[in-house]
Amino acid sequence: MSTTFIHDNFLLENKYAEELYHNYSKNQPIIDYHNHLAPQQIADDVIFDSITKVWINGDHYKWRAMRTLGVNEQYITGKSSDKDKFLNWAKTVPYTMRNPLYHWTHLELKRYFDIDELLNETNAEKIWEETRIKLQSEAYSCRRLLKKVNAELVCTTEDPIDTLEHHHTLAKADYNVKVSTAFRPDKAIFISHKGYNEYLIALGNVAGVHINSFTSLCDALIKRIQFFHDSGCRLCDHGLDKIYFENYTENEVNSILLKQLEGQPITTTEAAKFQSAVLIFLCETYHEFGWVQQFHLGALRNNNSRMHSLLGPDTGWDSIGDYPQAQKLSAFLNALDSKNKLTKTIIYNLNPADNEVMATMIGNFNDGSIKGKIQWGSGWWFLDQKDGMTKQLNTLSNMGLISCFVGMLTDSRSFLSFPRHEYFRRILCNLLGDEIKRGELPNDMEWIGKLVSDISYNNAKNYFDF
Repeated sequence: MSTTFIHDNFLLENKYAEELYHNYSKNQPIIDYHNHLAPQQIADDVIFDSITKVWINGDHYKWRAMRTLGVNEQYITGKSSDKDKFLNWAKTVPYTMRNPLYHWTHLELKRYFDIDELLNETNAEKIWEETRIKLQSEAYSCRRLLKKVNAELVCTTEDPIDTLEHHHTLAKADYNVKVSTAFRPDKAIFISHKGYNEYLIALGNVAGVHINSFTSLCDALIKRIQFFHDSGCRLCDHGLDKIYFENYTENEVNSILLKQLEGQPITTTEAAKFQSAVLIFLCETYHEFGWVQQFHLGALRNNNSRMHSLLGPDTGWDSIGDYPQAQKLSAFLNALDSKNKLTKTIIYNLNPADNEVMATMIGNFNDGSIKGKIQWGSGWWFLDQKDGMTKQLNTLSNMGLISCFVGMLTDSRSFLSFPRHEYFRRILCNLLGDEIKRGELPNDMEWIGKLVSDISYNNAKNYFDF
């Protein structure tokens, strides 16, 4: 048996799990249908000059761990050298045991750099130099990193005002990893957020629409949806604390928008009505275009106002929120379904207390028209670890059909994060292998292997219309 930590049967606890993983899952291509990679880096085929730039910069998972250990911010997001930032991350790694960062770190070092050592303060200098030399090779350019992990599709996330110039460049390139985008119009929804009026000016400029009413806002959004669609986009994404669903009239929401444009204060009730109206309009339009809509629900963002003011959003100051989800989500989906305008939908929850809510909610609107039309997404953010993914798989199995599940995604800003698909696949195969061993599932490798292949790749391939 291998003495390395990341060995062939890592996380696979019996022969059934091993067979499922190695024969039915391991070699399946990756469809990463939601991430936050920078398309310009892929279009320019960037070669990173240090592991810090490709591995630590932008990774708020690592940043939170380093801060917890007492690492000064200058070695995290500050002006220290790339090498010093890496050395401080290496010092942190041994203290991350039982956090998924420990597994991810060593999977990524193994898969991308063939490094079997456990990263720590002692070997950090050597590993820094080894990765620095390797990263200088064209074999480690952005495009080749995606090829290295057998990626078939990666789908980045862009605002409606984005030109998509880098996606257009990639569409013409001689490159057989498809790079698409997801439309994320949250800034057009959040009427109470700072800078909303300025955002509408920018949106209107790119759409060629003077936005001075709710109708003209909708006109601008549909023009951008058409532009994204013509550019190959087939899905959207929303990052919301919860689904908004309030009764409203068009006159009401028009008056609310005019108040905002005139600089008058908007009440919480008015904001909820307006956000509901924009969200319903967008989702009806997604149905018209045949897109998949995604909703990431439940984050409590920007909790540390002092650090948020210094570093901005998405720098590691977010946590799980405890918003009520079921009633508004049900009413929202029902309103769309009642008009036969509910498109394919994936719902992700950040609060594990909502697992059973989500697993049962999707069954209310799976109407037999499309296999797995309404999906409960994989464990996300704080839940994309072994325990979180296992609970998601078990709950979905108990209350739905795991066989229809579209599987894993990275939701990451790092080009080295794709072994998370491997991590998920190993956890899935071990879960099923353990139940075969205990006699809770039949020893039918052909059928259960098909189920594993479907969850790993085939279901997503068939679900998304690219």
